[in-house]
Amino acid sequence: MAHNKGSSLSNARGREIYVGSQIRDSISLLDVLYSNAFEEEDIDSAVAKKAEADFYRGAPPQWLNFCWAEKATSAIKTTPFIKRDGYTELIQNIKKQLKGDLTSTMNLLHQPGSGGTTLAKQVLWDMRKKLRCAVLTGATSDFTAIAKQVIHLFTAGSQGHQNTVLLLLNDVCIQKNLQDAIMKEITDRNITTHMPVVIILNCVRKAVIKQEDHNKSRHVILRAELSEAEKQQFEEKQIEISRSYSNEHKQFHGFNIMRENFSGDYVKETCAFLDVRKKRRPKKSQLLSFLSLVNAYVPGSHLLESQCQAFLGPPDPIYGGPSFEQRMEPFTHLIVTFPSQQGQDKHVRMAHPLIAQQCVELLATAGVTRSDTARNFLTDFCGEEVQQHLMPVIKDMLTKREITVDVKQSAEWKRDMLTKGEMREERKGKFSRLIQDIENTEGKESKSMCVSVLQLASEKFKQNPFFPKALARFFYIETRAYSKAEKWAKIAKDRDPNNSFVADTLGQVYKNHLMSRMKVEQSSFRVPKQLGSISAQEILQLSTMAFEAFKDEERAAENEQGAEMQYDGMTKVSHIYNNRGLFGYLQVANIVFDSLVSLDKNWQKVLTMEISADSFFISIGQKKLFKYKPLIISLRDEVERKCEFFDGYLTYSKPNIKENEPHYFQTDVKNCYRKYVGTCTPIHSESAIDVPLQKLKEEMAIAFPGLLCCLDKGYDESNLRRITTLWGEIKNKKNKKDGENKASQNFILANIILSKVEAASPMLTPLPILRSSLERHLVANLSNQTPEFYFLVLLLFWPEEQKKMDFNIDLNKCVLEMQESYKNTYKKHLRSRYLLPLIFLGKGEGLSRLVHRAKIDNLLIEENPMARPEARPDFISQKWSSGEVWRKPSVQDLLLPVNGVVRQHRVFARVDGKEINVCAGQQSKVWKSGDVCFYLGFTIRGPVAYDIIYPSYSGPVRS
Repeated sequence: MAHNKGSSLSNARGREIYVGSQIRDSISLLDVLYSNAFEEEDIDSAVAKKAEADFYRGAPPQWLNFCWAEKATSAIKTTPFIKRDGYTELIQNIKKQLKGDLTSTMNLLHQPGSGGTTLAKQVLWDMRKKLRCAVLTGATSDFTAIAKQVIHLFTAGSQGHQNTVLLLLNDVCIQKNLQDAIMKEITDRNITTHMPVVIILNCVRKAVIKQEDHNKSRHVILRAELSEAEKQQFEEKQIEISRSYSNEHKQFHGFNIMRENFSGDYVKETCAFLDVRKKRRPKKSQLLSFLSLVNAYVPGSHLLESQCQAFLGPPDPIYGGPSFEQRMEPFTHLIVTFPSQQGQDKHVRMAHPLIAQQCVELLATAGVTRSDTARNFLTDFCGEEVQQHLMPVIKDMLTKREITVDVKQSAEWKRDMLTKGEMREERKGKFSRLIQDIENTEGKESKSMCVSVLQLASEKFKQNPFFPKALARFFYIETRAYSKAEKWAKIAKDRDPNNSFVADTLGQVYKNHLMSRMKVEQSSFRVPKQLGSISAQEILQLSTMAFEAFKDEERAAENEQGAEMQYDGMTKVSHIYNNRGLFGYLQVANIVFDSLVSLDKNWQKVLTMEISADSFFISIGQKKLFKYKPLIISLRDEVERKCEFFDGYLTYSKPNIKENEPHYFQTDVKNCYRKYVGTCTPIHSESAIDVPLQKLKEEMAIAFPGLLCCLDKGYDESNLRRITTLWGEIKNKKNKKDGENKASQNFILANIILSKVEAASPMLTPLPILRSSLERHLVANLSNQTPEFYFLVLLLFWPEEQKKMDFNIDLNKCVLEMQESYKNTYKKHLRSRYLLPLIFLGKGEGLSRLVHRAKIDNLLIEENPMARPEARPDFISQKWSSGEVWRKPSVQDLLLPVNGVVRQHRVFARVDGKEINVCAGQQSKVWKSGDVCFYLGFTIRGPVAYDIIYPSYSGPVRS
């Protein structure tokens, strides 16, 4: 845009500041909507009218559309730009966020073709004088680079001229990582502000809007359905359009479909003229089928006009040939072409997703099947050298599994989803919508047609692992052709050997083959009493391959921290730890245990190491099983190690603050542990402490996380007394070399947990003695301890007002050591997960001031008793994530308000004349330097300030 004075941005006082080209060049990843956009330009009415007509036909909105709509200078233009019902709610939400956190997000969920992008851009246009509005356009996963540009936009114009950025995203997947990167940039640059830095508006295209989406306060929903008020607006606008475009308005399909309330009849009538021939179809008919397929299954996608021209062949318009629109007659009105944001090659797509879907249906009815079109698109249109922008489109079309309305999934498929941690996505399709539609509509050959499309893509894109991965899944789920599934899973793995998520497919192939041979009840994972003809040798043979595949996946996952992963030719970083290899191993172990025990009950004693495998094999005359002895004798230890991992993983963290782990997850881990470990002492045990240790294993209180969970499991006084006594025995028998420190830690924690249910128990060890146990190790070595050790130090030595301790400890150093220990011990596995507060600081003294999180959870349930216990975890999560938990009087009565101070975005607790560095539960709550008040909790990484409040008056903030 050319301006006389240059482009301007709004500041927080509603004034404008002019920015030079240097600032514009430094925010190249953002399409910034300047506050004075078009104001100093002489707009060519012919250009504006062309943009308006294209928009009504179905092209995405340009900023010029909103500008032109405001210029009601003629008698013909009498109605304003239509505002969908979500507009007001979106504006109100943004205004609320202006009084909220440093960074915040909200979602605009919209069904394809319902006008979601238009609504989002309309809001940006109308807010441009109050906020600094921008759209993220750069295709990059460099969140740091994006964050720097967002902050640059916020700070443009010096300290006194800052203003909040309203950032529009079309990719919800990057939102959290981007938000974290922005917070880090704010902290690193020590930006002090009295206003939010950025409000992120996610424009999320979603075919199925679920009820739970409506229940989320920061979601604005836009459906493919008009309200009565909206219908009236469209009717009024129709009168104006018919006057302005008397000859064209009947082909304004983008507008007309919405005016007709997304009527299927209108769409059918619009497409009725199509004369589909199966053979000798002209190039333009083929191109129409490609555009229809792409836009029906990847709404919002496009092809490049230059590619379309190349497919149509000569004569090219450059050499005097007809234009693209002319060449596509009589289909031209079904298609829209529009300029790209980069201003280079024009984009081409169907006028509306519903028209694309109707064309696909008409073609299929006439015999031009979806699979035919998909294969021809890959071979004829894409050619030998596939352009980079097409790769994400093809991948989504063939491999992206979406939430679907159809919940009639097979029991096998539902269980397959559960193995991959997808309970929260239980309505996700088995495969991409295209593959599912091919399977459902192409008759007896449908499965082979699905295979042919996926195989063609796998062979065409020889470096891409995701097409053979999808093909392998299709083979093992739909056709049960396990040898073919194995072949393609191995090909996928070879293409990206370091990607653990790709490696997972091979393990799933073997696991499902094992389940199929044993006729396992897929919905419950139960092994039937009668296994049929399968032998112990076959069970062990199949399980060996499954175990090895999942161990390979685990090894790959261990190496993915910070490593770059190839994803569709674009570099991505693995931001989460893949636990599927560990969990898949335990699932197979569960199946092996149940199936072998169903053949012969003595297998239980073999697998738990109660009797030797050698003598058992000889007794049953199965010497050929000796080759599986290494597997059999390693199973108990492997299961114990993996269950120990999940013990900490599930106790210390959860997927995010709003989501819980799938309910089956802990159950499957617990069942596997009890089968192999929690029943008897192995024959090779000789130590005097092995008996109490085995008893603790049976109680599932053998490790620190298991002890922490005792209250969640509902253990009573007798359970906890027994556990505390056992740990006391072990502590007394252990020497320093054998791990006395760890036993002492568990004994201390057992006392803390027991004190929560029996505060006056005679079995409790006095606090000074517990402290002295830690003091010995603190004196010997404050560094190089476990996070659990520092956790206990903080709990027992956290200062109490006007109470002096005999032992003086530098808690700030302890906090730093704990964070470093966490980084070395758990960060790799818990990265991207929400660390749970385990213990809170309460109003009592001694051990009674330590409040277990389970106590607060139980208070929430007592105040809101529900009939269905399975609904409780989600109810509790909602109370924590929304912050409602801190407003509960019963919780306020329990917890101690802690006074503190913020300096340079860091939070310090002030207690007994000391300042101790703590983390912020929500860094976006830390606005500025000054006094604060909060509740103090302890995670496995250290002390955390929750519900941070800047007091508006002196004196106690909370009563």
